[in-house]
This record gives sequence, C-alpha cells and structure tokens, in this order.
Amino acid sequence: MNQFPIVINAVQFVNAFSQTPAFVQIGFFFLVWGLAWLPIAIPIAFWVKWKPFNPLELQQKLPLVASLYAIAPFILWGVARLKSLPFSTFGIHLNSNLFASAGIGLGIGVVGILILFGIQTAFGWIHWRSENWRKWLAASLPTLLLGIWIGLTEELVFRGFFFGQFEADFWTSAIVSSVIFAVLHLIWEGKEKIPQLPGLTLMGVVLCLAFVQDRNNIGLAWGLHAGWVWMIASLDAAEILQYEETAPEWGTGIDRQPLAGLLGLLFLLGTGLGIEAILG
Repeated sequence: MNQFPIVINAVQFVNAFSQTPAFVQIGFFFLVWGLAWLPIAIPIAFWVKWKPFNPLELQQKLPLVASLYAIAPFILWGVARLKSLPFSTFGIHLNSNLFASAGIGLGIGVVGILILFGIQTAFGWIHWRSENWRKWLAASLPTLLLGIWIGLTEELVFRGFFFGQFEADFWTSAIVSSVIFAVLHLIWEGKEKIPQLPGLTLMGVVLCLAFVQDRNNIGLAWGLHAGWVWMIASLDAAEILQYEETAPEWGTGIDRQPLAGLLGLLFLLGTGLGIEAILG
C-alpha cells in the first residue's frame, strides 16, 4: 500500500520534467552526467596527478575526457526512458543510412580541411614537411578512431539532444545550442580556447544545419565532425605543417588555431552554404 504514493510521485515527476523549459532539462542532464562521472573522475585525476584548477596536459586530459564521454550515451538513455521516448529521438538510427551519411560527412570534412590548408599553402603561410609523412601515417588510425568517437558523442549530446530541446525556429535553436557547445569547450582548455569561441559557435550552427538537412539524423554531422577532428589531430600529431613566422594570425588563426582566424570562419561558412545548396 505504501508503494502507491511513491509510484504516483514518480509519474508526477516524469510528467513535470517533460514539460519543463529546455534549459531546465539540459541543466538536469549536466547535473546527472557530472554526478555520475565524479566517482570515475576522482581516481583518474589522482592517477594522472592532476590538481584542480591547473591546466590539463594532453596525457591528463585524454583519460578524463574518455571516461566522461563513455558514460554520456547511458545518461541520454536514462533521459529517454524518463521522457518515455525512443533513443532514436536523439538522431541515431542504427541503419545503413546513418553510416552512409557519416561516410559522406567524413569525406566532406577531410576535403574541406585539405582545401583550407591548401589555400594557406598557396598564400605562402605554411609549408608541408614531407619528411614527416610516416609520422602522419602512424598517427592516422588512432586519431581517426578518436575523431569518430568524439564526433559521435558530441553530436549525440549537442545536436541530437541539446538542439532538439529548443522548440523554437532553426536559427534560435541552432545559435543557443551552439553557444553552449562552444562555451563548454573552455572546461578542458580554459582561456586558451576563448579566441575560438566564435569559430566553435559557427561550427555548431553548421553541424545543426547538417543535422536538419539529414532529416534529424546525426549521420552527416557526425561524419563532418569526425573528419575535422581527424585531419587536424593527425596533422598536429605528425607536426607536418610548419607555419611561416610572417604568416598573419588573422588568416591562420590566433596561436595557429584554425577556428580563431578569418579563413577558418570562411571555411565553416562555405561548408554550411554548400550543405544548404546541395541538400536544402
């Protein structure tokens, strides 16, 4: 008999949660995600000898990010159950179309990055260190797998869930969710990422556009995201690009970060226009 009030309260909570504003639901997601991650993150932080509020080295950041991203799908599955929705609501349909779209997006992302660096090469701002091609080949597979994983997780969370929570017009939903996407990158990189905030926001908007044009499927956005991460990470790991000292930061990006420069922003804008022209 005493169980009935508990069941009734649970039903009332589910109904109330489903009707709360998008920011409340997103905040709840972050709260649960963070609380679930803490028991995993604390021992990892001790293991990698990271002290809170200190900048993260790459070897410290990777296990922390990996553990955080590993549990994200489970938290989203819980949200889906709480709202009595199928998991496919978040844009992931396990069929051939998902992987076909992801493959197309991956190709577009790779070609786009090569065009971006090709233009900078034509301007004489960078040159390619051909002696490091073997290092690039060695770095290609692990960075490809990293890009696929990061792309899948972030698209599932930010486009599949966040973007879908805002029941407004496309541009309002895309801009708000993309600002959240951009600002959250500061958690790992700190103030070093601040110059990239406009670029990260535009990147998020382009990925929202890819999500919508792919019929609310994350496939195309996932592929694009993975392709960008793969190429930039592999080229950085191989140290295959060498910037000329005279290369202007407005063109190549502040601290040589592509998303913090004019060409990087134009590259994203061109990608978005291309997706709209071909699929719109």
